[in-house]
Amino acid sequence: MAKAQLKEEDLEQTLKPFYDRAAEAEDRLAKLEELLIKKGNSANETKESSIIEEFQSKLTIANADIGSEREKASKEIEKLTTENQKLKYRVAHLIRALRDADSRLAASVGSS
Repeated sequence: MAKAQLKEEDLEQTLKPFYDRAAEAEDRLAKLEELLIKKGNSANETKESSIIEEFQSKLTIANADIGSEREKASKEIEKLTTENQKLKYRVAHLIRALRDADSRLAASVGSS
């Protein structure tokens, strides 16, 4: 039995460096996995940040386009309002001229 115990101790002593190296390798692997996860997250964050920046620039361009369209629409509304006022003025004068013509016609028909 003493021989078996000696062989077991010898085996443990022989395998101890291998166990130590395996433990070191596992630690290094765990550190590398953590680093890879962090790097992956930062890569995703970088990708997300570039997408956000792209959308923000597109939003800025769209807002500028909306502003210019509003300005154009405002000018067009002003132009149409002025034209509408002119047409109302002309209609009012045409109605007055038509009434004058009708009253003259009625007066001339009545006096004949």
